[in-house]
Amino acid sequence: MKRTEEKKRVVLTIAGSDSGGGAGIQADLKVFAALGTFGASAITALTAQNTQGVRSIQNATMKSLRDQIEAVLEDMSVAAIKTGMIPGPGHVKTIAEALAGTKAPLVVDPVLVATTGAELAGKKTVEAMAKHLFPIAHIITPNLMEAGTILGRTIESVEEQTTAACDLAALMIRSRTVSVGPAWVVVTGGDRSGRRATDVLASSDGDVRLFRSRRIPGGNSHGSGCMFASAIAAYLARGRAVPEAVHRAKRFVANALVHPARPGKGHGSPDPFGGAE
Repeated sequence: MKRTEEKKRVVLTIAGSDSGGGAGIQADLKVFAALGTFGASAITALTAQNTQGVRSIQNATMKSLRDQIEAVLEDMSVAAIKTGMIPGPGHVKTIAEALAGTKAPLVVDPVLVATTGAELAGKKTVEAMAKHLFPIAHIITPNLMEAGTILGRTIESVEEQTTAACDLAALMIRSRTVSVGPAWVVVTGGDRSGRRATDVLASSDGDVRLFRSRRIPGGNSHGSGCMFASAIAAYLARGRAVPEAVHRAKRFVANALVHPARPGKGHGSPDPFGGAE
């Protein structure tokens, strides 16, 4: 029997490669597959890492990075785009230039530090993201530490987390030169009581929503931020509005955390197929 061709929505991830398979491009592509979309990729850097740490990082050339992005966009009808680890300000600008004019919603995950503690992006890279990528993004997904780094302050309470999300949304909308709808920010990882995980979603239109769930113990969270942003991108590609995409992505990652994979001696990772609907 001839197999019926299935037209899946294409989601492009622009991020670093994790040789250990738990985060980065590898995690993103697993999430896209688990959520019924087709994953394409552009690699910003090759990391030599495993579950215990990062050994080295080899950055992609600007030409290679741009060629990868343009090759995908020229051939495929991309329904959503997600960025993850970006190693330098030049790479940020290259990505922004390659995406100029693209209508697909952009999810920016401002990855700064790996779960193992290795620094993946410096201050100048963060500044470049704010200048070049935030203005064209539909939503950015910083955790507490990343949001604090971008804003230059410490974020401790859920109230401070909410203010930070609103301030970042205002920052995004002020820097826009093109109209891509309201700016959205979800700041993750709030409520340090140890029992709950609170994410705060805010828009430049003043819409603020809190998403709370039980914090999953065990420490098997390597790649969870990548998976959350990728799940949002997949749901946006499938036509969900931002608040619903965030809600579904949070539930997806929570389910994945309950079914972790521990392939090595160090940090485990959520299993995206454990979180699939």
